[in-house]
Amino acid sequence: MKEYNYKEIEQKWQQTWDENGTFYASDDKSKPKFYPLIEFPYPSGKGLHVGHPRPYTALDIVARKRRFEGYNVLYPIGWDAFGLPTENYAIKNKIHPAVVTERNIARFKSQLKSLGISFDWSREVNTTDPSYYKWTQWIFLKLFEKGLAYKKEFPINWCTDCKVGLANEEVVNGKCERCGGEVVKKKKNQWMLKITEYAEKLIKDLDLVDYIDRVKIQQKNWIGRSEGMEIDFKINGEDEALKVFTTRPDTLFGVTYMVIAPEHPLINKLKDKITNIDEIEEYREMANKKSDFERTELVKEKTGVEIKGIKAINPANGKEIPVWISDYVLMTYGTGAIMAVPGHDTRDWEFAKKFGLPIIEVVSGGNVEEEAYTDTGDGVIVNSDFINGMRVKEAKEKISDWLEEKGIGKRKVNYKLRDWVFSRQRYWGEPIPLIYCEKCGWVPVPEEELPVELPDVESYEPTETGESPLANITEWVETTCPKCGGKGRRETDTMPQWAGSSWYFLRYTDPHNDNELASKEALEYWMPVDWYNGGMEHTTLHLLYSRFWHKFLYDLGIVNTPEPYQKRTSHGMILGENNEKMSKSRGNVVNPDDIIEEFGADTLRMYEMFIGDFEKSVPWSQNGVKGCKRFLDRVWRLQSIIVDGDKYSKELESSMHKTIKKVSEDYEQMKFNTAISALMSLTNEFYDLGKVNKAEMKAFLILLNPVSPHITEELWQILDLGGMLNEQTWPQWDEEKTVDAVIEVPIQINGKVRGKVTVPAEASKEEIKAKALEDESISKYVEGKNIIKEIHVPGKIFNIVVK
Repeated sequence: MKEYNYKEIEQKWQQTWDENGTFYASDDKSKPKFYPLIEFPYPSGKGLHVGHPRPYTALDIVARKRRFEGYNVLYPIGWDAFGLPTENYAIKNKIHPAVVTERNIARFKSQLKSLGISFDWSREVNTTDPSYYKWTQWIFLKLFEKGLAYKKEFPINWCTDCKVGLANEEVVNGKCERCGGEVVKKKKNQWMLKITEYAEKLIKDLDLVDYIDRVKIQQKNWIGRSEGMEIDFKINGEDEALKVFTTRPDTLFGVTYMVIAPEHPLINKLKDKITNIDEIEEYREMANKKSDFERTELVKEKTGVEIKGIKAINPANGKEIPVWISDYVLMTYGTGAIMAVPGHDTRDWEFAKKFGLPIIEVVSGGNVEEEAYTDTGDGVIVNSDFINGMRVKEAKEKISDWLEEKGIGKRKVNYKLRDWVFSRQRYWGEPIPLIYCEKCGWVPVPEEELPVELPDVESYEPTETGESPLANITEWVETTCPKCGGKGRRETDTMPQWAGSSWYFLRYTDPHNDNELASKEALEYWMPVDWYNGGMEHTTLHLLYSRFWHKFLYDLGIVNTPEPYQKRTSHGMILGENNEKMSKSRGNVVNPDDIIEEFGADTLRMYEMFIGDFEKSVPWSQNGVKGCKRFLDRVWRLQSIIVDGDKYSKELESSMHKTIKKVSEDYEQMKFNTAISALMSLTNEFYDLGKVNKAEMKAFLILLNPVSPHITEELWQILDLGGMLNEQTWPQWDEEKTVDAVIEVPIQINGKVRGKVTVPAEASKEEIKAKALEDESISKYVEGKNIIKEIHVPGKIFNIVVK
């Protein structure tokens, strides 16, 4: 028997699969289809880390199992390759982003191939390929035609040193994460996508899909649907009013002050009336340096300034109330103004306590001087005039009717979800295919002229004005208006990285189609995605954006399903051995290349599936890796005890059927660790018996193959078990043969376990009792006593009560 040379074996089979296109999806649409999907990777310069193989291997196991079951499987792969990290690296190292991307993809690809994942490499896509982003641009134009893409002045985080807009997560303590420069709020004309038009569908259609609960909850929370009232608070002596949205109009009599965002336009409108305008402007400048995240999530202590010289009027009682500005209120959320009810809102209570503002209880049940009584869902209304004594639900209806009758309020469904900012003033992204003409306004680039390709430039650094680097390329920017033939200028903003990843799953179905994003026939056969797995960090924005685009395309009749993904699951992270998130700074990063070199890809795959509950985060263990390698060494040596046999032996028949059932069900339920454990137990039985016949070995190798495909293919060939392993059929189990012929029953005397007896699985109560009383270690507790009662729970326990 040759030694287990994993390097040679893995290289051999990866080459064989590549040459034969073993895992390519078939054009035979008569077969049932199975479309599993992973989140395609962003090819960073760091390459793969050991967290990547976990989700890829998990769905690879399911994909391989489905092929054995006769399905036509599409398990595709591609690259989400536009984006800020590559551009920042390119700027810092003076290397063109296209060169950086090409190099990173080559590295990622070689790493992925070394894992033996059964991807269909013939369908590889790349978001930076013009033949791909042609269709990203085409979708954008459709959104524009339907009025779902529009331009709006919008505040962004602006790094004064980098001269670029930053995402909220790139701002740390008011500074740019990359360069440490000061970050301020700056208004920019940005392209927006009207995702809010689909807010209701995005919630409702979650009923159509099989997502794990926590994913559905995250989607609903992000969209944030709420029913309430939009109410106008007049500014005393002015024609202006502050509009607020509230889900609790029943607390209107408890409003003692108002708070508006520092950016609220009312301040500029009434500037001449404000007596402390210098103080207000100073506060606005301070707030302008914080990201939205810092203002709402990180703030520990409330800050604010009263706007002196103006007052609002509470429409419920006609009383004048002060108006404050505070940075915890955002202009981009709601109306940019809130009615403060400090008796029943913790945030408002803290603010009122700090600044000595009145606190009024309007729902009975708490001491508002000590804390805000927030659990007011079914309380009784107090201090509220005509709704006094009503329960909350009744009071809401009564005061809502009253507000509408008075014309100062209206019922409204509101969403926390905001329209999607779709502009980036960067080079490395899809050009937005629009031309601006002084006469015609924004005009789409004709479809036959797509793609609008990124020009090859020497300088891809941001401009001093904050415009995209494309703005400096005069010969590219200046063009002809497609509508009137006059002078036009191309849009120089590019799309965000989200764009290409919002529809990639559709392109996989027909990736080489030059005439449409995918053929109707391909989409109707392959869609929806049957099983989509990804990280929990992508179950809000990416999932929301891609569902939105898909629903839009469904409304156009381009795709055939209202939802893109039928099933969505998520995996936990792999942590460092110190139980912390892997990072270079912590010195706990594990490179998969090193594990493959020392132990082999099959060992790495097995360990990542055996490490623990797939849905939970788990720490890496090098000893665990070694344990999996030792198991595969034992599997390799099984060839030394192989014997002939075309059916399961009597000694192993029950164990074989049990293992087939266990492994089959566990793979489907993502319980990969317990499936592997069952295969380890079966291997122990083979060695305990001293033999394994060919029928048993065939089933065992097929069951193990999805986890460790190389060693199992090699053993199949060495043992000459017929054809190629990957062409076989998944083994079936007989339910009757999974039931134990004998069982062990604990025997209790007066509720205490005194021993166990082994009896046939179908043994009667009398048979169990007789067997128990034959055992001296049990019968001694019964001798000389009266048996009062016998309690038998079949298959579980037998309890004899004596006196």
